[in-house]
Amino acid sequence: MTSEVIDSESTAGPADSVGCVTTQTVTLFEPPHELSLACGERLGPVQVAFETYGTLNETRDNAVFICHALTGDAHAAGLHQPDDDKPGWWDSFIGPGRGIDTSRCFVICANILGGCQGTTGPGSLNLETGRPWGMSFPVVTVADIVKVHVELLRHLGIERVLAVVGGSLGGMQVLEWAASYPDRLRSAVVIASAARLSAQGIAFNTVGRRAICADPQFAGGDFYQTEG
Repeated sequence: MTSEVIDSESTAGPADSVGCVTTQTVTLFEPPHELSLACGERLGPVQVAFETYGTLNETRDNAVFICHALTGDAHAAGLHQPDDDKPGWWDSFIGPGRGIDTSRCFVICANILGGCQGTTGPGSLNLETGRPWGMSFPVVTVADIVKVHVELLRHLGIERVLAVVGGSLGGMQVLEWAASYPDRLRSAVVIASAARLSAQGIAFNTVGRRAICADPQFAGGDFYQTEG
């Protein structure tokens, strides 16, 4: 990776906004260097969708990585089009002069592995079968998610971030960052999260999964073949 300053893929907007942004993608873990998952399987290539806001300085030490929650995606701030009705999910917190100040920090947010919002997941094509993965997609863990994001930062030439920030499932990712990659971050900001899910949380998620699986249109996870 060269040492040039990296600027975000954005255009001008209001003074306190990151403006219009573009979701970028990169392919990592190309065979034969597939991602080793906690379940014992290997996965590759892996496409990762991400957005950046602000400018990476010459010393490459002002990066902040944002970990999104279960229903989030890479679009944390700004607009994709000037007439969009809804900005990124954490737009009120990310921007010039805001909590995460893009006039000082280079902010990165990436869709999680399995997130199906631009990053490889069940809706992606299984190159061996020529069909979407569906329910055959490997089981992934928070550790797997973070491993992909660490590799993304390595691809961007960022060895250590100023902070990793996230809430809920994002906060669990932050804890994994701190536990497994303590030399890759200066600080960890965990919001409304825990090191493990409670029995109640597990039960709620089980009810949600069963409701989805009971829908005839779910088709056992093969609904990708019949969409549209």
